Amino acid sequence: MDFTDPKDVVRRGYDAVSLRYDEVYGAETKYDSLLVDLCRRVPAGGTVLDVGCGSGVPVARTLPAAGCRVTGIDISEVQIRRAREQVPQAEFIRADATAASFDAASFDAVVSFFALIHIPLAEQPPLLRKIAGWLRPGGCFVAATGHGEWTGTEENWLGGGAPMWWSHADAATNREWITQAGLVIEQEEFIPEGGGGHALFWAHRPGSSGWPSPAR
Repeated sequence: MDFTDPKDVVRRGYDAVSLRYDEVYGAETKYDSLLVDLCRRVPAGGTVLDVGCGSGVPVARTLPAAGCRVTGIDISEVQIRRAREQVPQAEFIRADATAASFDAASFDAVVSFFALIHIPLAEQPPLLRKIAGWLRPGGCFVAATGHGEWTGTEENWLGGGAPMWWSHADAATNREWITQAGLVIEQEEFIPEGGGGHALFWAHRPGSSGWPSPAR
């Protein structure tokens, strides 16, 4: 096993801090307003892919209550195990998202909250192109990405005894990548965090869905 591989650092990091992460970032209530908006966008019985699903809370747990069928994917074995325990009504896959394969036009929405920032920069545009292909025409993509350019590691992340690795592109680059993937950006906003923050993008695959835009 190559412990210098940044993806392995990410995997081991989330294995170590799975419970702590949910405590620190308020798993029960985080993304509340985003999920309300997303539920407005997905038709009854619609399919949603959660890229970087973590422990399944709150995204995968909330959406089935709104009639959605949810598939979550995450690189962490511990996160996926907890997700299966906490959200038995959803499907969870332990895998590297960049190597995942789904049928074309198989999802009404793809969600990725703070997961792209753990993927090497060179692999983010190809993944975005794959995501665009997984969406049905009119399908929604919502993602929290980097806002400022930065790549680095934090030792003993969240006190979990393991490091964590990030690779952020800046907001302009993320905007360009999403557009180049074939998606239409509807809205972009800044999510503050500490002394910095992240960019949040709402986009869709061209096509007619008749679904409302996110309310802000």
